[in-house]
Amino acid sequence: MHMADALLAPAVAATMYVASGTAAGISIHKLRKDDDPKKLPTMAVAAALVFAGQMINYTIPGTGSSGHLCGGMLLSALLGPYAGFLSMIVILAIQCLFFADGGLMALGANIWNMAFYGCFVGYFLIWRPIVRGGWFKNMETRAALRLKIIIASVIGCIVTLQLGAFSVVLETSLSGITELPFGAFVALMQPIHLAIGLVEGLITSAVLVFVFEARPELLQEVDAAKKGIPNKQSLKVTVLILAAVAVVVGGGLSLLASANPDGLEWALFGNAEEGYAENMGLDEENFGKQSSVADAAGKVQEATSFLPDYAFPESESAAGTTVSGIVGGVMVAGVAALICFLGGFFRKRKIKTA
Repeated sequence: MHMADALLAPAVAATMYVASGTAAGISIHKLRKDDDPKKLPTMAVAAALVFAGQMINYTIPGTGSSGHLCGGMLLSALLGPYAGFLSMIVILAIQCLFFADGGLMALGANIWNMAFYGCFVGYFLIWRPIVRGGWFKNMETRAALRLKIIIASVIGCIVTLQLGAFSVVLETSLSGITELPFGAFVALMQPIHLAIGLVEGLITSAVLVFVFEARPELLQEVDAAKKGIPNKQSLKVTVLILAAVAVVVGGGLSLLASANPDGLEWALFGNAEEGYAENMGLDEENFGKQSSVADAAGKVQEATSFLPDYAFPESESAAGTTVSGIVGGVMVAGVAALICFLGGFFRKRKIKTA
């Protein structure tokens, strides 16, 4: 769902930067009040895992399309909505600047569409009410929580991807992209992202159930200690397992990613080459709006992206994908950990000088 700059007018792009920047500012303020020492390693490895997961496009059967993990629900369940949102910003910014994935002018919109809904709507309106709710009272506590985690993950991913997909349609409509009639674009975007959201929900629930079984205290709103649910693995072991999964996914399984266009690309361009519909039938080389702002953003992105499209420049070597997965994961983990560290540092300094 990474939008290109050509899908947005500069005024709409600027508005989305303001909206996402406001949410980021609030998140930074909230993170400074969080002194949980477990947050730093968890934030680093969770962000790397989502970066790696986004490299794997999974095929949506019978459509000619594919989808990939967004990760907002996963991160907010592990880190809370504020740290989760900041982690998503790190992921999307690094993808944009160093891998040319999503436009730089469109980054504010991409953060809103892919991070805001999963981290805030998904957490406060879906994850928290379901996990805290009194469902399945007749079941054993651990089994009831496990089931609530699965339900919250699936519903949360479906709903938040629907909101993100609809936001893409609204943003392009407000940008005056006349090649994308509102009704037809909605009719393509919503169903395909329903299927993509379902698969993401199953992936998210699998990861969160593993964490629940290994180290339930890492999950937000679970209150494992109060419910008498012990940790089966140490924090170090759990984090190392998740880190190993991130390396395997980003450095190895990413080579098996589907070549089909993702949901947004599929809606815009179709997949006629493989015998599927043309959908909106836009020209991949010439579509949407051109502007001086977009041109300037494109030049910056061209200068900063050292592994464009997760590959070595002008090379088709599979090693480029592997290197991209590992290098990108390390970069994301390092920046996410730094943000978490600085948040705790500033809070401690404020307390000390108060």
